[in-house]
Amino acid sequence: MTVFAAPVFDATVIYDGHELFKGQGAAKGWAEKLGKELECEIGVEKIGTGWVLTGTVDGEACKWSIVGQRLKRMD
Repeated sequence: MTVFAAPVFDATVIYDGHELFKGQGAAKGWAEKLGKELECEIGVEKIGTGWVLTGTVDGEACKWSIVGQRLKRMD
């Protein structure tokens, strides 16, 4: 099963209209899972009161947040 179909059972916060990970530890755990699936380096970044996943995929900088308990690119 793809990590994008797995539910995110972690605490979240809403910041600037985006649902973000509340804790850095939870974000790092999902960054590791996403990095394995996409076969690239994925990190975390604090935005306002929450955390997003960040990385470069196919030469393009990407950020992921949560939408409906699933990971989704912010852009």
